[in-house]
Amino acid sequence: MSDFRQRALDYHAYPTPGKIRVELSKPADSVDDLALAYSPGVAEPCREIAEDPNAAYTYTGKGNMVAVISNGTAILGLGNLGPLASKPVMEGKALLFKRFAGLDSIDIEVKHRTTEEFINTVANIADTFGGINLEDIKAPECFEIEQELIKRCKIPVFHDDQHGTAIVTAAGMLNALEVQGKTIEDAKIVCMGAGAAAVACMELLIKCGAQRERIYMLDRKGVIHTRRDDLTPHKMLFANNTDKRTLEDVMEGADIFVGVSGPDLLPPEALALMAPNPIVFACSNPDPEIKPEVALATRSDIIMATGRSDYPNQVNNVLCFPFIFRGALDVRATAINDEMKVAAVEALRAISKEPVPEVVLKASKSDSLSFGKDYIIPKPMDPRLCARIAKAVAQAAIDSGVARLDVVPEYK
Repeated sequence: MSDFRQRALDYHAYPTPGKIRVELSKPADSVDDLALAYSPGVAEPCREIAEDPNAAYTYTGKGNMVAVISNGTAILGLGNLGPLASKPVMEGKALLFKRFAGLDSIDIEVKHRTTEEFINTVANIADTFGGINLEDIKAPECFEIEQELIKRCKIPVFHDDQHGTAIVTAAGMLNALEVQGKTIEDAKIVCMGAGAAAVACMELLIKCGAQRERIYMLDRKGVIHTRRDDLTPHKMLFANNTDKRTLEDVMEGADIFVGVSGPDLLPPEALALMAPNPIVFACSNPDPEIKPEVALATRSDIIMATGRSDYPNQVNNVLCFPFIFRGALDVRATAINDEMKVAAVEALRAISKEPVPEVVLKASKSDSLSFGKDYIIPKPMDPRLCARIAKAVAQAAIDSGVARLDVVPEYK
């Protein structure tokens, strides 16, 4: 057993199994405390909530509580291991919500036979929470699940594997294009992978200005084109009217490569075909589509990003999802819409261009960081992220009409 594997197992097992626990927010030390906390005092907020369901935000923890829900069908890069095996990841997500945004969070793992059963289960418990973070659900079911829950729930529902990845990718990509002297409108984009993250990334890039007809998406069978008869509805959105069929065909003159597929799937020979000053986001985790060392040895003019923390430009969902929920819950948003996602993108972009606090340099073991090829997106431990992104998201929720409160909190 490797040293790291044993350390990971020990971290999760000791001194107490798991990564989260429940703590009391009110005193419970006397008979009077218990009379208020439970019978008979608890009857009073029950009556208030029965009269006005919004009172649950005043008298319970609903407004600061996010459910992290999975069926375990697409756990990290491990595949379909089932609901219970997803629990360490879901507890980890709950840990991140608390650590980075002060949000209470509980993990829920759902066994089900049909997609409809999963949707019904989540919809039936949704009112318990202020928001729902869906996680590690395979495509194409994840699209139907999220869309149906958005329709049925009165709280934000957000599949982070899709939209969190897309937001961080879009922020880093727009900054990388700026550094390379290119524009999103003119960029030729190759996307290797056609799952939930790939579709969400490309759709958000289109909302940021990319041209759909200049996007070439590949799945296991090659380029997704209009003459294929085996495409799901979400792949059909990216069926290009082209005679190009292989990765090498579409990489010729490409400005951008986005990989959300698997390890070592981008050969150096294909990278060499890209246009001058290319951008490569090789986001397969833990092993990217091309190793940064190989990419940089092939193209010295490249901007490279991965999903790993041990290389520059880490595309990491933790840069956005805790703070998006923080802003959404603080104005009691009923959804997380495109306007809120784009606001998060712009907030992330702006932070990247500002002087980096000393605490971030220390935490990232860097002597200096400044906007450029090796720093196009902030570091996850940047203390500015919560206030800036939450504020931008909350304001976008108000401006787009999905907030039930019309005042943005003062974030510190």
